[in-house]
Amino acid sequence: MASAAEQLASNASLSQFSKATDLKRRLWFTLGALIVFRLLSYVPLPGIDPRVLESLFNTTKGGVMDFFNTFTGGALTRMSIVALGVMPYITASIVVQLSTSLSPKLAAIKKEGESGRKKLNQYTRYGTVLLTAIQGYFIAVGLEAWGNSAGQVAVVVDPMLFRLTTVITLVGGTMFLMWLGEQITTRGIGNGVSLIIMAGIVASLPTTVASSFEAMRTGASSPFMVLGGFALVIGLILIICFMERAQRRVLIQYPKRQTQRGMMQADKSHLPLKINTANVIPPIFASSLLALPLTITQFAGKHLNGESRWGDFVISLNQWIGQDTPMYFLLYAAGIIFFSFFYTAVVFNPEETADNLKRHGGFIPGIRPGKTTETYLDYVLTRITVIGAIYLTAICVLPEMFIPRHLVGFGGTSLLIVVNVTIDTVTQIQSHLLAHQYGDLIKKARLKGGVRR
Repeated sequence: MASAAEQLASNASLSQFSKATDLKRRLWFTLGALIVFRLLSYVPLPGIDPRVLESLFNTTKGGVMDFFNTFTGGALTRMSIVALGVMPYITASIVVQLSTSLSPKLAAIKKEGESGRKKLNQYTRYGTVLLTAIQGYFIAVGLEAWGNSAGQVAVVVDPMLFRLTTVITLVGGTMFLMWLGEQITTRGIGNGVSLIIMAGIVASLPTTVASSFEAMRTGASSPFMVLGGFALVIGLILIICFMERAQRRVLIQYPKRQTQRGMMQADKSHLPLKINTANVIPPIFASSLLALPLTITQFAGKHLNGESRWGDFVISLNQWIGQDTPMYFLLYAAGIIFFSFFYTAVVFNPEETADNLKRHGGFIPGIRPGKTTETYLDYVLTRITVIGAIYLTAICVLPEMFIPRHLVGFGGTSLLIVVNVTIDTVTQIQSHLLAHQYGDLIKKARLKGGVRR
């Protein structure tokens, strides 16, 4: 006979959605916040001629800007007030998390609990402002010089005023998105920052599909290539769904306890270790770290083009690490592998898990409690993290190398983010529905108890 928890879990479906008022409120809030993000992506920076800007970006299609533009839903190519999205915030959070592992002072702050977490969040915000200001400045100077040789001027105001307003506006836009993401996490459903990134990717998918069929209609791409690209997308989605559900279950056994009938019974459980413990964090972190130097060199190179050896060096550097180059793929793969191990170490602590098992009398059959259990868990986690890192690298890098250019919006990284965030959001919705059912069950039990008395 199935347990009550299993029955409730099986019944936690959308049929109960109409009764879950708190869940509906959270979903409406999340939807409204994402609509605000999409509206802001169409508000341009002050002092820019949008027609000239569109013409200039059309000359750089297929470059690295297209890749990062998918994360912002087209806000980067439109040079909106949220052109940088949440990438500076993610980069700053990476720096802070790495610093807590390297600096004893920051590590001590992290152990202070809630107060320490607030301090680290404040440092992350300061870092976000700094990184956004740096990127905003180079974007401003790059836009000023971009197209001058062809007689196209995108900036129509005083250069110094444009630089100042661009930096202030981009900092304000990124900080607002950071705040919006925190509000979604607290008052909505799912992880706010991840949902903002996913919203940008999903918003670009209709354009990608339309361009694919247009390429097939004009003969730029054969029907076989287009259909093959879509088949590859479906295959990637199936692989991602399978791997994200894959687990390594470690058997946990507890001492024998006497039951009501006087029998001695040993409790058994499992410690589920996901193959991809780090989830979608590694590719997002690796992408955000690459976005910082590539954005700077892309726009700084336009400003310094032909003016000095420094300008030639910046242009050469951008071409060397630009998209579709071996160095870009190598750096991207190395970043994914590094953050797979780093973030797994952040979210799962073998020492703490071993201590908790020992405290509650649990043990792994054949493994001594304490230090030996910690070593065993670390060994198992390292092995499955290797598999997870290889899986993430293959999903994110190989499609970018071989998928047709007109299907760039369906790249492995984009699909991984969309599928993972969707799974996480659906899981949270089911958890809210399950909690709502438990609440109804408790109320009914109390009413029945009152009638009996």
